[in-house]
Amino acid sequence: MATLADVLRQHGAAHLVKHTLSTPQAKAWRGIVACRTAALGGQQLACETCGHSHWQYHSCRNRHCPQCGSRAKDAWLQGRLADVLNVPYAHLVFTLPHSLNALYQYHPRWVIDNLFASTAQTLSEFAANARWMGVGGGTPAFSLVLHTWTQDLRLHIHVHAVMACGVLVQDDQGQGRWHTPIRKPDFLFPVQALSKVFRGKFLAALGRAHQSTDIANDPQGGAMAWAQRQRDLYRHDWVVYAKTPLGGPAQTLEYLSRYTHRTAIGNERIKALTHSEVVFTVRADDQGGKRTEHLPGCEFIRRYLLHVLPTGIKRIRHYGVLASACKTDKLKLARLALQMPSTNPLAQESAQAFMARVARIETMQCPCCKAGTLKVVATLPGYTQLPTPGSSVAGQPRGPP
Repeated sequence: MATLADVLRQHGAAHLVKHTLSTPQAKAWRGIVACRTAALGGQQLACETCGHSHWQYHSCRNRHCPQCGSRAKDAWLQGRLADVLNVPYAHLVFTLPHSLNALYQYHPRWVIDNLFASTAQTLSEFAANARWMGVGGGTPAFSLVLHTWTQDLRLHIHVHAVMACGVLVQDDQGQGRWHTPIRKPDFLFPVQALSKVFRGKFLAALGRAHQSTDIANDPQGGAMAWAQRQRDLYRHDWVVYAKTPLGGPAQTLEYLSRYTHRTAIGNERIKALTHSEVVFTVRADDQGGKRTEHLPGCEFIRRYLLHVLPTGIKRIRHYGVLASACKTDKLKLARLALQMPSTNPLAQESAQAFMARVARIETMQCPCCKAGTLKVVATLPGYTQLPTPGSSVAGQPRGPP
């Protein structure tokens, strides 16, 4: 079965004739092509019982690599075990109109930061409103996860909000009480109202940036183009979608695992690779149906690289009770208010053991005899500098010594 690395090796040179890579794109490209090949180095493992041996090569650990996402996801979820509260959770999606896609390609960092900020401010204001929670000034608990793609790799910039249904309220003595929504336990806010406030906050930030130099190269920054885009953006409702409530902690963790470290496309979706095109599957409906999509190799790469984020951008951000600045105190108060037990030290130890297993730090069972354990008998250093994207060397990983 073909992989994303295979696509880059086969069609990369043709793509680079017409396109220049940004620094993050070049870094992701080099990592994906070299991932789990001898170019990154590795070790030879041998079974003490049956003598079986094989080489195990290092991963690139790039967040855009489909081979590395699963391991990073497992590690992240282990760290979130103590953060999930024993309450129903809601899932909302906040989407930017596609007319802002051109701005995103020139100023991705500004668009992403203000998408997060506008979404977080909107949810925090609604959560602090007694109209919805029955009490004012409450602190919510929610996480936002950025996605920028559709199933066929087009730009579709949106954040998934996973939010506890309720707020933490502190009294004058510093004690905490958990308040559930006044309509029903698993209902938060009407999406039409969220949409209007979300749109207003983002466009207010856009107006301020237009008057400053924050988005100086806005492709629609001219007077007429700016006015037309503003009219279009105000004319239509922005998409805020509320999905089915998630239920309690177990369902929430399971659901988060689908979104947290997902890449634009996984290798399992790439079904065929020819000299001219890439064949991959996309979701056809909400019932799990699939259809096949065909794209020229260069176009597939162009679309994939649209979703390589600028260096330093955090795709997952936490707010309210879960914000890093106050998480230690407020999360403890929320757990006490909900009469949840303290974090079990044994659970922490098992999480560490799990991480050791996932990272393959400890010895492993022999895949051949299923009885012996594998030991490192030789090591192979990786390249000091990975080959340039599109070079012939990148497609020919170095073999073991």
